[in-house]
Amino acid sequence: MLWVVENHSLPRTAAFFDLDKTVIAKSSTLTFGKSFYQGGLINRRAALRTAYAQFVFLTGGADHDQMERMRKYLSALCRGWNVQQVKEIVAETLHDLIDPIIYDEAASLTEEHHTAGRDVVIVSTSGAEVVEPIGELLGADRVVATRMVVGDDGCFTGEVEYYAYGPTKAEAIKELAQSEGYDLDRCYAYSDSATDVPMLESVGHPYAVNPDRTLRREALARGWPILDFNRPVRLKQRLPVLSVPPRPALVVAAAVGAAAATAGLVWYASRRKAATVYAG
Repeated sequence: MLWVVENHSLPRTAAFFDLDKTVIAKSSTLTFGKSFYQGGLINRRAALRTAYAQFVFLTGGADHDQMERMRKYLSALCRGWNVQQVKEIVAETLHDLIDPIIYDEAASLTEEHHTAGRDVVIVSTSGAEVVEPIGELLGADRVVATRMVVGDDGCFTGEVEYYAYGPTKAEAIKELAQSEGYDLDRCYAYSDSATDVPMLESVGHPYAVNPDRTLRREALARGWPILDFNRPVRLKQRLPVLSVPPRPALVVAAAVGAAAATAGLVWYASRRKAATVYAG
């Protein structure tokens, strides 16, 4: 696939990615259930319930009502958790848990958008303590995620300060467009869930990725492209995108080409000179 590099005299653009089942193959929050159990944050019963929730999420997706139930469950579950401990557990287990479930196709897309001069923004309903390290792992430029209230004791209160879900995602994208100067008509968005229709319809280039049944119907009705991602792979095992080299590579290639051309001219000139001397 050939991507045209952005003309930077034009307004800036971005590609907005939902995270769960769009960039990674599972729920980012639920994936850490076992690690939170081993770290003493949840008991065995909660760990089993989290594993079951992950199974339901993978097999059937999650509609609005299921997402609301999951939000309430996770909010109650994390009440009293020490935020620093959560960050340490995520940092220690990030590469083992998340790296193997990143879709190869999604990683390629983020590289291609960067090569084309677009920012990459992760927009996820999961908590910032989980999403921000994943965004850093992926090389994202910005992250929009749910934020929980933290008490004076450094622990979650169980209340939600900002919920990145449904229409709120679209509002966050529009706010970013104003602050960063993005032209939304030239921006891209990717998601698997019908709950993200407001986010998808806020940009000029929406894509349904591994869509649930409702989003698939919506995409077909609106003529939105549908992508199927099915190759989770560790980032370091991937080959970089070769269709359009990154800008530094283009500079290096030009320098090498110029050097080769100069060497060729010097060689040709020396041959001509030698031939002239011999003839004389």
